Amino acid sequence: MATSHQYYTLFLFFTLLFSYSLTTISVSATTKQKQRCHPSDYKVLMQIKKSLNNPYHLASWVPKTDCCEWYCLECDEKTNRVRALTIFSGEISGQIPDAIGDLPYLDNLEFRKLSNITGSIPRSITKLKKLKFVSISWLNLTGPVPDFLSELPNLEFLELNFNQFSGSIPPSFSKFTKLGALHLDRNKLTGSIPESFGHFTGTVPDLYLSHNQLTGTIPKSFGNMDFERIDLSRNKLVGDATLLFKPNGSTQILDISRNMLEFDFSKVMFPKKSLISLDINHNKIYGSIPKDIVKIQHLQMFNASYNRLCGVIPTGGDMARFDYSTYIHNNCLCGLPLKKCT
Repeated sequence: MATSHQYYTLFLFFTLLFSYSLTTISVSATTKQKQRCHPSDYKVLMQIKKSLNNPYHLASWVPKTDCCEWYCLECDEKTNRVRALTIFSGEISGQIPDAIGDLPYLDNLEFRKLSNITGSIPRSITKLKKLKFVSISWLNLTGPVPDFLSELPNLEFLELNFNQFSGSIPPSFSKFTKLGALHLDRNKLTGSIPESFGHFTGTVPDLYLSHNQLTGTIPKSFGNMDFERIDLSRNKLVGDATLLFKPNGSTQILDISRNMLEFDFSKVMFPKKSLISLDINHNKIYGSIPKDIVKIQHLQMFNASYNRLCGVIPTGGDMARFDYSTYIHNNCLCGLPLKKCT
């Protein structure tokens, strides 16, 4: 019969054996994890972390661990290469590191809401030919919008808004053929809208240029483009904007408010099936409101205030949803919801 001492010896033996097995499994798993992160991607990511002064936001980027498990990153399931780098809303200072150009499989790049990031976009980004989505917004970047971004052939989304970019808009951006949206709004851009923006081939991007200091007229070439969403508001644009209204077009949102545009609104013809939002307030637009506006099928937002419009406000359709604020400060508009016509 086994003694208590023998039982204790057996218990200790199996305890040690179990612990050893767990350690072996853990080491094996860790080794396996290390192999998942591509060595060159790992090296580049550590350079990026160092360039950003090792911020707490990247605390999960621990040396000798699997980079595919780190925050702010995503690896492709098949290749295990880093495909997305999304650094968002953290206490990070410095500049966008040149090293991002050495992540060749990157298709999604996001630096957003990082107000202490300064400088400019590094040219090394042009090496990332797989890039589809770029959001570099709510930073403090300065200087001109980089012309070299047009060298990224597969871009489907480009967002550079809420920065301090100055100078003119690069005409070369019209070379994009797959771009679905271009956000250059809320910067300090000057000069005119490039004529080339009326010659996009392939996809016609939603165009957001508001809250800048753009001058001149709307390019005549825009008559060739059917923009679904276009926002040119809060600039210093002058002249005619009737070419943006296409009766057979697919425009959903059109905002030309707070400019110095001057044209006869009565000559406008609306895209009746698609238009849902039209803002023309704070311009020098004259004439009357076209009666055809009541035939727009899904008009949810309309603002014609602070212009030089006259005549009877059309009734019917969706017009009853708009109150007096839609029409105030015009020369001689009348009818509901304003005073009666005499």
